[in-house]
Amino acid sequence: MIRAILFDFNGVIIDDEPLQLKAYQEILQPEGVALTEPDYYDCLGMDDATFVRAAFARAGREVNEEQLHALVDRKTEKHRELIEGELPLFPGVVTFIKSAARVWQLGVVSMARRVEIDHVLGRAGLAGAFAAIVSAEDVAACKPDPACNLRTLELLNGRRRADGQPQLAAADCLVVEDSPPGVESARAAGMRTLGVTNTVAEEKLRAAGADVVTASLFDWTPDAVYHVFGKR
Repeated sequence: MIRAILFDFNGVIIDDEPLQLKAYQEILQPEGVALTEPDYYDCLGMDDATFVRAAFARAGREVNEEQLHALVDRKTEKHRELIEGELPLFPGVVTFIKSAARVWQLGVVSMARRVEIDHVLGRAGLAGAFAAIVSAEDVAACKPDPACNLRTLELLNGRRRADGQPQLAAADCLVVEDSPPGVESARAAGMRTLGVTNTVAEEKLRAAGADVVTASLFDWTPDAVYHVFGKR
């Protein structure tokens, strides 16, 4: 029984994993820190600060807090430049989110910075679709830790209490993810999972424990969710 749907952001709503890689490469190269494509995809689920620290560690270097914050800010600027033209949203995701928002409470659960999430959702006309947004600033641990999903559930239940609605259990939530750490985070929180092969292969999502794997959200509707995961 699904009563809420939580969406990862990068790789699920916005098709920007390659752009994230490019932005990181552009801000790290002047620091003498190399970043390969495998390096990037091995770190899915990390927030920006953790990612930059890991990149410096691979290079046998340390990064101080001032330098770290400057690099993270620069990466956000680069990312915004790279999506300045046409916003690279996945096909069908806007339609699915808007239709789902008429049926369930929705949340965003991401290790991206809130400024990046808000910018994209605003441009996509999706800012009002989500009852809760959890970003990197809201939790101390990255995916696959369940903290981000549990925090989103807490926020949704706070709104439900204020509205006099019954509380959600973790098992009432479906989490849409594109990476193994994201799937593992949702499962550790006790939530159902829908893996989308936007970023990694089906086998990796299934190995991480995804309940269902799909190639795209293009054909997904509330009826499809009912059919696959059961009625509310």
